[in-house]
Amino acid sequence: MNLAFTESQLPVRIRFEQPLSDDALARFSSENDPLRIERDANGELIIMTPLHSDSGAIEGEVYRALGNWASDDGRGKSFGPNAGFTLPDGSMRAPDASWISLKRWNALTRAQQQSYAPICPEFVIEVRSNSDRLINLEAKMEMWIANGAELAWLIDPERKTVAIYRPGDQPELLHDPTSVQGTAPVAGFELILSRIWQ
Repeated sequence: MNLAFTESQLPVRIRFEQPLSDDALARFSSENDPLRIERDANGELIIMTPLHSDSGAIEGEVYRALGNWASDDGRGKSFGPNAGFTLPDGSMRAPDASWISLKRWNALTRAQQQSYAPICPEFVIEVRSNSDRLINLEAKMEMWIANGAELAWLIDPERKTVAIYRPGDQPELLHDPTSVQGTAPVAGFELILSRIWQ
């Protein structure tokens, strides 16, 4: 089923009488390319526009840095913004960049890995684009932590801030940092922010 939305209407939330299965959601997403579609814990679909070019470049830089580090480190797998995960609350979300330890990833079956894997990444990064409402992203960060993420970063290029989320703690807000250091589970990862703030 193909739906038409104008950019001014997005993001939009829609709910079908029955929540879409993962297979139906994958087909729906494919039919509505290039929209970015996630499913919340209540079965509502969250439909978002593709990123503007500058936001896409920032997201790409963040994912590249995490991917390069993960490849060198060898303890886990990194994922880009098109990888969706089915979380314990039943939602299907796709962070801008994420990391999962090989131990947890390899415990999944091949069929699970080839779907919206039923796993919450241990580490997630979300990048605020110029069309994102901050309050919505802050709620999304709390959702990541509630579903099992051990560490989550919200990068806001417009304000030059990084909010660091950890279970059981209030978010730590860094103003115009030159870099941000990963802690367990991604101890050793460093994101140089001078490339992001340009």
